[in-house]
Amino acid sequence: MTSSNQPTVLVVDFGAQYAQLIARRVREAKVYSEIVPHTITAAELVAKNPAAVILSGGPSSVYETGAPTLDPHFFDSGVPVFGICYGFQTMASVLGGEVARTGLSEFGGTALSVIEPNAKLFAGLDAELNVWMSHGDAVQAAPAGFTVTASSAGAPVAAFENLDRRLAGVQFHPEVMHSQSGQAILEHFLYDIAGISPNWTMTNVIDEQVALIKAQVGSKAVICGLSGGVDSAVAAALVHAAVGDQLTCVFVDHGLLRKGEAEQVAHDYVAATGIKLKVVNAQSRFLEALADVSDPETKRKIIGREFIRVFEQAAREVVADAGTAGEEVEFLVQGTLYPDVVESGGGSGTANIKSHHNVGGLPEDLQFSLIEPLRTLFKDEVRAVGLELSLPPEIVWRHPFPGPGLAIRIIGAITQERLEILREADAIAREELTKADLDAQIWQCPVVLLADVRSVGVQGDGRTYGHPIVLRPVSSEDAMTADWSRLPYEVLARISTRITNEVREVNRVTLDVTSKPPGTIEWE
Repeated sequence: MTSSNQPTVLVVDFGAQYAQLIARRVREAKVYSEIVPHTITAAELVAKNPAAVILSGGPSSVYETGAPTLDPHFFDSGVPVFGICYGFQTMASVLGGEVARTGLSEFGGTALSVIEPNAKLFAGLDAELNVWMSHGDAVQAAPAGFTVTASSAGAPVAAFENLDRRLAGVQFHPEVMHSQSGQAILEHFLYDIAGISPNWTMTNVIDEQVALIKAQVGSKAVICGLSGGVDSAVAAALVHAAVGDQLTCVFVDHGLLRKGEAEQVAHDYVAATGIKLKVVNAQSRFLEALADVSDPETKRKIIGREFIRVFEQAAREVVADAGTAGEEVEFLVQGTLYPDVVESGGGSGTANIKSHHNVGGLPEDLQFSLIEPLRTLFKDEVRAVGLELSLPPEIVWRHPFPGPGLAIRIIGAITQERLEILREADAIAREELTKADLDAQIWQCPVVLLADVRSVGVQGDGRTYGHPIVLRPVSSEDAMTADWSRLPYEVLARISTRITNEVREVNRVTLDVTSKPPGTIEWE
């Protein structure tokens, strides 16, 4: 994503639930960051030429057999290092300090006392701060050459720094919003200790990506699949900025879209961008391929496979339409984001939480080379790029929608009837959320049809045996974690009443109040 002259901070993930949040906070400080697994060697870290390294928290104890650690020689490389929680303890242990289980665990909001008035990390901040702790072990003694700068009741060494070696660390989590002045502490490390200038902006991203895309594509043709979502819309606009009419967007109407989406893509987006668009009606093809399929991963793989096959045919037609016989469309643009990469097992050695055609569902004999200009960006950064590229706000701020569409919001086999039921229920929910001016307050609101479940109801003085609908409103910053949105009861009541009144096959509306983790945002 970045050019060779762009300073990069590497976040070493020791299994922390907040590793992605650390990376986000660094980017919010206008410094580019990436996540790397804790299995990375010191030599590999140095080879990446980072401007600084941040060691994340994690669930292990540093003195346990097999606990993740970092080669001591790395701390002699001259690279600035900042340790957080477990990363802080790892730094202390490796450099000769003392870490022990004291019996004074601290979890949640904790009073922190700054005991060194000249500390760089706490310059200009209050002497008493309320920070977010989550630890059972504590650093008892700092390594030689380090100044202890803060303490708490359960952590006699709650922060330290060695300015000569540009090393520092804290026991608490400055990246979480609950830590008072947490962002300021992180920025003190980045700017004052590591000496990094805050110059990474969305303009940089656009300029760098345009240059990279031009170099990769040359004079060859490119296609991009538009789904109607912000990711593909921004990815296409970015590539269009680089190669102009060499790009043709293909909109595949696979029959799994929400109400009105096909019209929005075919008219609004083209009007706003001037991008060449080819519309492919493949509804019958996808429905036939999905017939009698209930397993969610099988659905995703089928959709990914058919999606690419449709694209391959569309590419041949694009060549024929252009009258450029003998040339092939070599490149395919995808709106893959950083959370997609991380959750699909890339970027930090994580488990494969989900697979879809943006990352995990592509066929092995794919005939295109991929262009993924958003691969290291979070959703809010993608929106910022979209605004920089002058995309309409209604496209930029559209709620996320999965590539497999309504197929993964129907629990059970896909049929035309079930799609129509869900489409109508979803349209009602979206309309009422917009009327209540709640679109900007939630991340998204999947509407789920429990097609294989029936519930008893009473409608029109008669007994019914209809489908339940699940509302899944969630609040999130980047979809890595999420909480259910506390929507006003009156809004929920209107949605429920309208769905059960207007969608005759539905007689029950329920609310999903599960956070992520443990539940994912989508049901399948």
